[in-house]
Amino acid sequence: MIKVKGIEESDFKLGMYAIVTGIAAVSMWFAISFYARAIGVGEDEIVSTIGTVFFLASVFLGRRLAQLWLENGVNVSFGMLTGIGFSVLTCIGWIFNHGDRPFVNRPALNLLMYWLPFLAASIALGLFIKLTRSIGQKKLKEAQTDAAHSQSELQLLQSQLSPHFLFNTLNNLYGLSITRHEKIPPLLLKLSELLRYSVYSSGETFVPLKDELAYIENYIEFEKIRIGERLVLANDIEKINNPAVKIAPMLLIVFIENAFKHSKNTADEKIYIEFSLKIWGNSILFYIKNSHNKTKKENNNFDKNSGFGMVNVTKRLALLYPGQHDLTIENEETTYVVNLRLKVK
Repeated sequence: MIKVKGIEESDFKLGMYAIVTGIAAVSMWFAISFYARAIGVGEDEIVSTIGTVFFLASVFLGRRLAQLWLENGVNVSFGMLTGIGFSVLTCIGWIFNHGDRPFVNRPALNLLMYWLPFLAASIALGLFIKLTRSIGQKKLKEAQTDAAHSQSELQLLQSQLSPHFLFNTLNNLYGLSITRHEKIPPLLLKLSELLRYSVYSSGETFVPLKDELAYIENYIEFEKIRIGERLVLANDIEKINNPAVKIAPMLLIVFIENAFKHSKNTADEKIYIEFSLKIWGNSILFYIKNSHNKTKKENNNFDKNSGFGMVNVTKRLALLYPGQHDLTIENEETTYVVNLRLKVK
């Protein structure tokens, strides 16, 4: 037997409508019956049945009117919903008030004053239900669209991680192949390890922090080989073995790459870099400081791409840690400092 998903969903909705309509009908029948007895109306069972049918028909009429409004592009505002809701309450209040104070010797007018507000309240209730539901569905669709857009943007940003890293690394290797070619073999070995991680981890939204730190340590070893004795490095990384503590992949490496890249362009004899990473409460605290020359401009063919990594990481932070991160950057004349707080995932 072949089942069509659309038909199954339609049958489910019809079943739910039937259940909700049945509950509403029974509830309304008893409510009208109690009201009829309270104001002394005879044959309350017949009145209750007629009132219930009248109520359900009016509610569905109100829903149909709301559907026509929506199809004609009527803008549903909070003020409109408030007005409709107030109308329902006003009509119900009038019905109860008129039940206590009917017109004397005016049976026809009394009947009109019962049924007209009841009709208006029922139609307005149908309008209110349909319009409120349509607003909820609209907001849900907008949220789903935003989520899909954010996910596609995140996937695009993550797909750019490996090429960006490879671009920077090949640029460095090119310079070394001319001046210190003997360093190329060990650098290529480290590069293969780094690329393996960057390729396979960049497809994940979050990875264990311990894996990310192992990658960072590999990168630092790579830079030590490349720079040599000119590097003065101080790092304080907390040992983290818990695989449940996670972080967005290739996030911290952008700041570390920038530190090495910009500090080596100073005229100083030594390159000074220090950084630390700690777990504090429910947060990851990351700090990095490097020496640099704020006024010195890099002179190579890749300057136009130098800000790519920071733009990328800022967008990823906004997508992956909305309201869950603090990033401060201090760009002084001779030092560049980054402080980053992330909520542990």
